Amino acid sequence: MVTKHEREGLPADADLRRADSLAREIFSDVANKWALLIIEALGERTLRFSELRREVEGVSHKMLTQNLRTLERDGLVDRKVYPTVPPRVEYTLTEPGRALRGTVDAMCDWTQQYLGHIEDARSRFDA
Repeated sequence: MVTKHEREGLPADADLRRADSLAREIFSDVANKWALLIIEALGERTLRFSELRREVEGVSHKMLTQNLRTLERDGLVDRKVYPTVPPRVEYTLTEPGRALRGTVDAMCDWTQQYLGHIEDARSRFDA
């Protein structure tokens, strides 16, 4: 998303509204607990659906399917189907997905670093 200050110097025909809209859509797609856990579980590995479901504890079949489809649509996950009986389906992070995983890892690191502070603040707020 581009701020007013950042717009200065950009070409007049830059489609910033479309870029902002797309950014909001993608943030919405990946900023949920299941998508983040799927991205983290895949990491640098390729997993089958059943393996991924075991890795992402608590996710239902339906939620895993929906999130994988969304991540695939956004180009973050690659789905490969092998013509076997029954069909074998594998999921892998794409290059953009692996780059996003770096951001997810940074968010996890931030949470661990400030966990005590967050718990203290919540405790004071809820008191």
